[in-house]
Amino acid sequence: MNSKNKPIDEIEGVVSGHRDGHGFVVCDGVQDDLYLPPNEMRAVLHRDRVRAKVARTDRRGRSEGRVTEIVERATDPIIGRLLNESGVFLVAPEDKRYGQDILIPKNAIGRAELGQVVVVELTEPPALYGQPVGRIKEVLGEIDDPGMEIEIAVRKYSVPHIFSDDCLKLAKGLPEKVRPADKKGRIDLTDIPLVTIDGEDARDFDDAVYCEPAKVGRSKGWRLLVAIADVSHYVQPGNAIDVDAFDRATSVYFPRRVIPMLPEKLSNGLCSLNPNVERLCMVCDMLITKDGEIHAYQFYPAVMFSHARLTYPEVATILQNTRSHEALAKADVVPHLLNLQDVYRGLLQARQRRGAVDFDTVETQIIADETGRIDRIVPRVRTDAHRLIEEAMLAANVCAAEFIAHGKHSCLYRVHEGPPAQKIEVLRNYLRAMGVPGTVSDHPQPSEFQAIAQATKDRPEAKQIHMMLLRSMQQAVYTPINNGHFGLAFNAYTHFTSPIRRYPDLLVHRVIKAILNGKKYALPDSLLTMKPPPMRRKPAAKTVEKPKKPLTGQNLAWEMAGLHCSANERRADEASRDVEAWLKCKYMREHLGEEFTGQVSGVTSFGLFVTLDAMYVEGLVHITELGGDFFRFDEMRQELRGERTGIRYNLGSVVNIQVSRVDLDGRRIDFRLVKPELDGGATGKRPVDDTFSAPRDASDRRSLGRSSPQGKAKKGVKPAKSLKTRGASPKAAAKSGKPKNRRTGR
Repeated sequence: MNSKNKPIDEIEGVVSGHRDGHGFVVCDGVQDDLYLPPNEMRAVLHRDRVRAKVARTDRRGRSEGRVTEIVERATDPIIGRLLNESGVFLVAPEDKRYGQDILIPKNAIGRAELGQVVVVELTEPPALYGQPVGRIKEVLGEIDDPGMEIEIAVRKYSVPHIFSDDCLKLAKGLPEKVRPADKKGRIDLTDIPLVTIDGEDARDFDDAVYCEPAKVGRSKGWRLLVAIADVSHYVQPGNAIDVDAFDRATSVYFPRRVIPMLPEKLSNGLCSLNPNVERLCMVCDMLITKDGEIHAYQFYPAVMFSHARLTYPEVATILQNTRSHEALAKADVVPHLLNLQDVYRGLLQARQRRGAVDFDTVETQIIADETGRIDRIVPRVRTDAHRLIEEAMLAANVCAAEFIAHGKHSCLYRVHEGPPAQKIEVLRNYLRAMGVPGTVSDHPQPSEFQAIAQATKDRPEAKQIHMMLLRSMQQAVYTPINNGHFGLAFNAYTHFTSPIRRYPDLLVHRVIKAILNGKKYALPDSLLTMKPPPMRRKPAAKTVEKPKKPLTGQNLAWEMAGLHCSANERRADEASRDVEAWLKCKYMREHLGEEFTGQVSGVTSFGLFVTLDAMYVEGLVHITELGGDFFRFDEMRQELRGERTGIRYNLGSVVNIQVSRVDLDGRRIDFRLVKPELDGGATGKRPVDDTFSAPRDASDRRSLGRSSPQGKAKKGVKPAKSLKTRGASPKAAAKSGKPKNRRTGR
């Protein structure tokens, strides 16, 4: 038997707690996570590093572990509310994965008052027969203070949010504008009418574009310039700004607030391609054929002058009507925008020929008032203005990856692996059950997925099928091993276009400059001893082929940099989702008892996730709320089916719900069906939309991946009295999806 397939008696990993009291050891190797029962969680806390051994196999067939050694205690502060129970002060952690309250001695309370949100530092770890003890090190304020959800999230996920004194001092000493000495060795593009096109609320502008007709051989084509802010000129390797930027690895975006990767003087000032001022940039200068193929390209440092700061709505209006008020106001750049639209159409044709996967989803935007409370949630309208910028950025990123690969230089690629074998099999079974013609091969190409999407786009259950295709894919990561980008159908792909907000892009700029100068860019040796933050969600399968020989030197340093940037990207995403979930819970507390129409956006063994049509808020209808029937979960069809009534609930089904409970601390919203089918004789409806929406936090992901203690309904469970009414069967309907990255952050 292969050693990888042998059962492993002892493993090392990081504890991931669950709000229900149990936990898992997230293993460092390729083996599955190890389940820890509640009694094993008494002496450990969420994020502790432990060694554990398999103690037994439980009745569900999963390995149950026993902690043998606590290798390292987590040092992250714990955020919670100060309470007093029977004269004893304690802090109830805001993150329910910790599972235990923290005892606070009276002399360790400081100035905190009861009910306030505080930050706790542990002074004594938990034991089998003793709770953890800590002291209050920071008071954040009252739970309803404006912006409290963000203050909690940045600490809960250990997001660096305070720049070091050395970093701020160095940033303060930078010039206010481009100096003559900075222009040395650069191409002067100040006479080229480059423009920025961004969202209305954007504050930092890291890319500008320009397009003009050009001859490519004997045929018509275009010259496309993508100019990117030259952050690498000001942020030198190893200086204080670089150290802080690497630690953050990415900017974190919250409603009404951004935690930037770079100090504001750089991100919104000196590096931002603001209109009507000179700025340093790195340029990808491309010749593109009429068919959208990149015929030639070159990179060079330049100095530019943004001729206009345009927004997506403005550009969309101009492209639709060149006689509109917006077009007349920007008459000098209108011809160039029309050229951009032309080159976009060519690039789009090339995308379709590659077979790149392209699923249309509806982006949503939280509109908050001055206090941070949600005023409304609205869908973002994606126009040609968004798409032409996206295609321009994709083209520049592909050229950067090819340039670096041709230069035989190490770098971080943006790698999106193809679907793993087990997900391919699940997808095949689903497509077969849905009667979809065609299937996917053992080693599928993106074109196979796109062909299925196109063939089913007019079916009522199109969104369901498309989301199942999306679910079968893996997450993109940063790695020095170039395995291509499956979703975009590129053999090599990297991130070049956003160095203000992404550290990997900054590294790409440094590498390109090194190649242009005939040099090698070397990462600092400190990366060789760096321990990257743990990935908070274990990949479904490891398909990245690792070198047979152990990585050493620069190869190891690039691998560690990729792990660090990937992990911090996930952390930023989780922190942003946590804040959105908090805001939505506060929003829905004002609607308790109200009734809404929604669509099923997730089907699990323990119930239905429903997204409200008008509000884009998701909540759970527990399986015990579905009526007086025994519902079985059909994984192949992704549906719950009533044994007695034959009623079927699947993703995309339309249901009427009532908001029954909102748990702000747990970020959970519970719904109940207003008119569930209780009597026999109802006919089930065909599945409509198999969207599997993202769980609200990591602990929900755990419960979705494995059967939770509440995962199965007991036969004969009676619904609440208010549910004893008869309702309509599920119907097919369109549904909005999750927002995707504005540009290329897939």
